[in-house]
Amino acid sequence: MTGRGGSTGRPPAAAKSPAGDAAADARSTKSAGSPRPAGSRGPAEPRGPAEPREPAEPREPAAPPQPPGPTKSSEPPKPADAEARRAAELAAEAEADEERAVAQALALVGRQPYRDPGPDSGRDSGPGRNQGRRSGRGPGPGRNQGRRSGRDQGGDQRYGSPSDSAPDSPLGSPPDPGPTPGRTRATQWGEARAVAARAGRGVPPRTGRVPLDHALGHVLAEPLAALTDLPSFDTSAMDGWAVAGPGPWKVRENEGVLAGHASPDPLPDGDAVRIATGARIPADATAVIRSEHALADEAKGLLYAQRQVSPGQDIRPRGQECRSGEQLLPVGTLVTPAVLGLAAAAGYDELFTRPRPRVDVLVLGDELLTAGLPHDGLIRDALGPMIGPWLHALGAEVSAPRRLGDDAEALRQALVVSEADLVITTGGTAAGPVDHVHPVLDDLGAELLVDGVAVRPGHPMLLARLRAGGPYLVGLPGNPLAAVSGLLTLAEPLLNGLAGRVVQDLYRVPVRDDVHGHPHDTRLVPVVHRTGDAGEFTRSGTATGLTPGPGRADGPGVGTGGGGDHVVPLHYNGPAMLRGIAAADGLAVVEPGGVRSGTEVEILDLPWAPAMPWAEGCFT
Repeated sequence: MTGRGGSTGRPPAAAKSPAGDAAADARSTKSAGSPRPAGSRGPAEPRGPAEPREPAEPREPAAPPQPPGPTKSSEPPKPADAEARRAAELAAEAEADEERAVAQALALVGRQPYRDPGPDSGRDSGPGRNQGRRSGRGPGPGRNQGRRSGRDQGGDQRYGSPSDSAPDSPLGSPPDPGPTPGRTRATQWGEARAVAARAGRGVPPRTGRVPLDHALGHVLAEPLAALTDLPSFDTSAMDGWAVAGPGPWKVRENEGVLAGHASPDPLPDGDAVRIATGARIPADATAVIRSEHALADEAKGLLYAQRQVSPGQDIRPRGQECRSGEQLLPVGTLVTPAVLGLAAAAGYDELFTRPRPRVDVLVLGDELLTAGLPHDGLIRDALGPMIGPWLHALGAEVSAPRRLGDDAEALRQALVVSEADLVITTGGTAAGPVDHVHPVLDDLGAELLVDGVAVRPGHPMLLARLRAGGPYLVGLPGNPLAAVSGLLTLAEPLLNGLAGRVVQDLYRVPVRDDVHGHPHDTRLVPVVHRTGDAGEFTRSGTATGLTPGPGRADGPGVGTGGGGDHVVPLHYNGPAMLRGIAAADGLAVVEPGGVRSGTEVEILDLPWAPAMPWAEGCFT
C-alpha cells in the first residue's frame, strides 16, 4: 500500500502532511505546561526518516479520525490516560481562547488588527472578525455595508438570499453565529430611533415670526387661535336667491347682492333678491334658494321654489367654523398649504414658528462620477441627487451637496465650519483604509450617540454630536438602500425632534408573503400597499382566492371575509439596489427571524406617492 507521502508499509494514521505536522507541533508547544498522562511523550525530537513516528496526541481533526499507528508500548491505552489527554486538550483550548481575547482587545483599542489565532483554537472565528479599530459595532455577516468593499451585496436578495440561509433556521434565516467574544452588539433598531428623537428634542429650539409666504414647511411654535369668527358674518353658501318668509316671493329689481359689497338693505317679508356665493346675507332673510331649485316668472315678477324651503337653508351663519379666540391647531403642527389657508382666513399675516432644520450634505468617495456612464472602476453617484430632495421631503432646509472625495482633512474642515443643525455624510462609516468618518470624529472630540445599528441594510450607520449645542452628524453607509435605511432610522426622527413636530406612531398591517429575516437584526424591506384584492394569504406566500379558508387567525384584515388592506414585499431589496425602493410605498419593519404571510408588520411610510403604478409580477 502506498501512503500520501509515497512511502510504503506506513499505517494510514502515520501518513501526515507537513501542515498537519506543524499543527501537531504547535499544539504540543501550547500544551507544554498542561498535565500529561503517565508515559506520554514530551515535545517531539528530531529523528531520522527511518525511525517510526510516534502518533500525535488526539485533537480535533480536520479530516475523519484515522486508526492509531504503532506505539512503543503494545498495551492499549488505559482510561486514565485518555482522561489526561482530554485534560491536555482542554488546557490547550483555554490557552487559544486567551490568545484570541488578547488579540481582540488590542484590535478594539486600535493597537493592531485582529487576526484569528488559527485552526488550533478548535473553533470558528466567526464572520466579520477583521474589522480593525471599531470592530465593536456589531456582530454578524455583512456588517460593513458602506461603499467600496462590496458589503452586503449578495445575489438576488428577494426576501433574503437563499445562499445565506440555513434549511433548519426560521424562514431560511442565516444560521445564528452566536455572540462573538470581545465585541459589543450594535444598538437595536427601535432604540436607535428613540436615541435620535431624544437628541433632536434636547436642542433649544430656534423660533421666530415669519410671513405666511415663508412659513411653508415650518412647525407652529405657538397654538393657532382664531383672530375672528369664521365666517365673520352670515354668508350665502350658494348662488341663488335670498328670500324672506314663505313664498312665492316678489323679486326685487336690482343687480342683487354680490360678495365683497357692503351690508345690503334689509329684506322685507315676502321679498326675494339675487345673491352670490360668499355674499353677506341681507338682514331678515330666512333662507337661500339655489338657482337650479327656483323658477322666476318675469311677467308676474314672482319667484317660485321647486323644492321645499327650510329656514336657514344654504346660509353659513357667523362663527359656524370657529369663534374668535378658539384654538384651531396645536403647537407642533406642520405648516402645510392648508394650514396657510386656514391661518389667512383666521386673520393672520405671519406665524410664530420653528423653521426647517438646516442640513449640510457631504458626499464622500473618490470613485464617484456626477455624469456619464460608469467606467474604469468609477461609478455614478446615486446618493448626491437623492439625499437632498429626500431630506427636503422630511422637512429640512438642505444646502447643495458638497463632494469631498476621500479627503480626511477636507471632511474635518467641513465639519468645523458647518453652521447647520445637522450634517449628513455618505459613505466612509466602516473601518476601511479610506473610511475617514470615525477618525475625524475622534479628532474633533465628537460624542458618538449611536455607533452601528442592528438593522439590514444600513448596519454601519452612526449618530454623533459634534460639539455642545450641535450640530449633529448622521453618517450614512455608501450603498443606496443602506443609506435610505439610515435616513429613516436616524435622520427622520432627529429632524422631527429638531423641528418640534408631532410624530404619529408607526402603524401595522399584514404582509402578504413570507419575509425572511436576519437572526439578530431588524430588516427594512420595500413594500407596496394593496387593498383586499389579493385573496387569501397562504404559508407559501401566494394568493389563492378572494376568501380565506375557515379557521385562519392571521390578524386583522386577513381573516374570513376577504384579504383586507395589506402590503406586498418587493424584490431588489439588496443594500446597493434602488429599483425596489423607487416603486415602494414604504418599508416593512421585519423583526429578527422573519415573518410569515399574514403577520402584521410595522410600516415606515415614504414621504411621497410611489413613482409608478404597481403591477403584480414586475417587482414582487
